[in-house]
Amino acid sequence: MKLSVVILNYNVRYFLEQCVRSVERAIGNLDAEIIVIDNASVDGSCAMVAEKFPKVVLIENKENVGFSVANNQAVAVAKGEYVCILNPDTAVAEDTFLKCFQKAEELPKLGAMGVYLLDGTGNFLPESKRNLPTPKASLLKLLGRTKKYYAMGVDPSGEGEIAVLVGAFMFLKRSVYNEVNGFDEDYFMYGEDIDLSYKITQAGYTNYYFGAVDTLHYKGESTKKDAAYLQRFYGAMQIFYKKHFKTNVLLDISVKVGVGLAKLRKKQAISKKKRQVSNPSEAIVITDNIGMLQKLSEVVTVPLKASSKSIFQDGHVSNTMLIFDADYIPYNQIFQVMRQCKNRGNQFRIRPPGCNFILGSDQSDDKGGVLLFS
Repeated sequence: MKLSVVILNYNVRYFLEQCVRSVERAIGNLDAEIIVIDNASVDGSCAMVAEKFPKVVLIENKENVGFSVANNQAVAVAKGEYVCILNPDTAVAEDTFLKCFQKAEELPKLGAMGVYLLDGTGNFLPESKRNLPTPKASLLKLLGRTKKYYAMGVDPSGEGEIAVLVGAFMFLKRSVYNEVNGFDEDYFMYGEDIDLSYKITQAGYTNYYFGAVDTLHYKGESTKKDAAYLQRFYGAMQIFYKKHFKTNVLLDISVKVGVGLAKLRKKQAISKKKRQVSNPSEAIVITDNIGMLQKLSEVVTVPLKASSKSIFQDGHVSNTMLIFDADYIPYNQIFQVMRQCKNRGNQFRIRPPGCNFILGSDQSDDKGGVLLFS
């Protein structure tokens, strides 16, 4: 088998369904499998997978064992030459894995590969490519200074060697994963991807960022970046430093002070963001399905109309909720439009293939939304 796509889920049932449907398209005729491992969700995620995706390998944990343990469980039963660690609040383009395989063949010492991640607003997520988070770089990040933390030397749309990838999308050979013993299970959540990236480079491989591949990552759906996040981030960094760096009392105190200041800054930033979010004046559904349009009109609260894909060739689109029917417009085009129409007061929603809901997120660090229609 060529590829195993591993998706760890925790209480994001509708986002998980979109993720699996997009992966099904992307694996196409590849010899591949999808493994969903669930950390004791209570939102019907497992029942949905069992009913709608009988070919998916489903592992149901009775408790939340964390990111590292669960992913290691799944990779232990994986059959693919390659594995892709994938968050459930993502959607991949139709040619994602084909492009990754083509690039991997050019890189004989490839460790793990990451891709261009965009959030629900169409903006690039800088954690797609990071430098090694030294104590100083991480402290500066907590204080809002991120230049040393992120790999600014590689263009978001370009490619090149980098130190650290994000666990939302990590594409690598299963043999490499096993050689470095997978994710370190001392981490429960956060820091695992940094640690794995570091272990891969220490083993003599190269991590690579490949900006020619787009993946949508709602991000805020699986974890809200609040004070608790900052505390967990700090804890994960402490584990990483103890394993790989020399720590001291001064460093510990400095980082604790940094976390406190970051919490205060975060509260202020969240409040400011919420004031800046504006409601669109109309909604445009990119579809040829009139029946679906009628059903959506009953639940969408702004004036709604249908349009073809050609609307994006006709000029400027702004202050609009754009609803993409993924049965009509493929994910790779959806992502292109999101990037093209970002930061114009637009909101983006996707109706996954064959589904009776739309979903999206208007802030990269807040929980997204799902709207059902009959």
